[in-house]
Amino acid sequence: MQNTTSKELAQKLDRDDALTQYRSQFFVPPGKTRKEQIYFTGNSLGLQPKSVASYIQQELNDWAALGVEGHFHGKNPWFKYHHFFDREAKIVGAHADEVVVMNNLTVNLHLLLASFYRPTATRYKIIMEAGAFPSDMYVIESQVKHHGLVYEDAVVEIHPRKGEHALRTEDIVAKIREVGEECALLFFSGVQYYTGQYFDIKSLTTAAHNVGAYAGFDCAHAAGNVKLNLHDWDVDFAAWCTYKYLNSSPGGVSGVFVHQKHGNNPKTPRLAGWWGHKESERFQMKKGFIPEPGAAGWQLSNAPILAMAAHKASLDMFDEVGMDALVAKGKKLNEFLENIVNKAQEDNKKLAFEIITPADRGCQLSMLTNENGKALFDYLTANDVIADWREPNVIRLAPVPMYNSFMDIWEFGELLKSFSTP
Repeated sequence: MQNTTSKELAQKLDRDDALTQYRSQFFVPPGKTRKEQIYFTGNSLGLQPKSVASYIQQELNDWAALGVEGHFHGKNPWFKYHHFFDREAKIVGAHADEVVVMNNLTVNLHLLLASFYRPTATRYKIIMEAGAFPSDMYVIESQVKHHGLVYEDAVVEIHPRKGEHALRTEDIVAKIREVGEECALLFFSGVQYYTGQYFDIKSLTTAAHNVGAYAGFDCAHAAGNVKLNLHDWDVDFAAWCTYKYLNSSPGGVSGVFVHQKHGNNPKTPRLAGWWGHKESERFQMKKGFIPEPGAAGWQLSNAPILAMAAHKASLDMFDEVGMDALVAKGKKLNEFLENIVNKAQEDNKKLAFEIITPADRGCQLSMLTNENGKALFDYLTANDVIADWREPNVIRLAPVPMYNSFMDIWEFGELLKSFSTP
């Protein structure tokens, strides 16, 4: 029987990995105790592709040489720049006209909620996971207050069962049925940022539609990480950032999904801006907003070209590799990581943690630690492991398939075995 945690296995997995070549196309930060850091925070900020500088420089060159004419005569004309991102639809399982790249994530969530959260006297409640990412909680809090509602009445938060860390799909569905016709919106993460749980988006969407509610998702930790089929699952709307698993610069642009049944309906309410106006008439400067069909009709302003150039560099790599290959390697990395950390805990009795990420997950593994958790995290940091600490006592690890290796994980396991409490 093959040793599932050996150095020899890690080396073999790297030799057999068809994506190994892509690591050299990223800048891996140098370490203090090793040549390169063991970088496990792709769930927070992906590494920089080496091609980014040339992509941005191209737009700077056109700006310098052409000025405003870069909108129409540059190598990548800025007027149609958002069309270069039609391929983003493949990452989230959508049709090209259902996706647009614009703004930042929280801005886009507010724009989408302006369309899809329109409470009435009898249908006004939002169902969401308890402990959602803070920005999502703030978005929902401000939206219900904006409509003159009280958070405690309008928002239904679902907690895991006592003694459990992940939510059960059947419990979420049961709560949707219980709230019933009062439910206006189901708003969930695609992947929960703290536990790494990958929610059953299809089942949750169906349950929401069965009671007459919309279903929307923040896919910040899902896009580029797990397999998504937003169109086929009949999701109403979604948004995601591009700087985590999509490696597209700090604070980079955001993607938006609006299902065709809404995007191709000009009567779907929305907040409007000139870049969302019908493209063929945009520069006629007429009164009266006519939305461009599809998600593009939610645009407000022209594209932030330099930030989008960074995203284009990464998107070209994703287009080359494909999500199927990335998801397949991500599963292997995560399985190897789980075996490695469990073996380290067997070998080092000074380690004490519980993996709280359920089997339905992407690249992330969350370790619930004990009172020595922060000391463990600081020890790892001092040894060039870049992981993520989340209060009160969780270490998040996210080796990602585009640039992490199996040897990264094996070396991490060796460090865990050497940890001793203060």
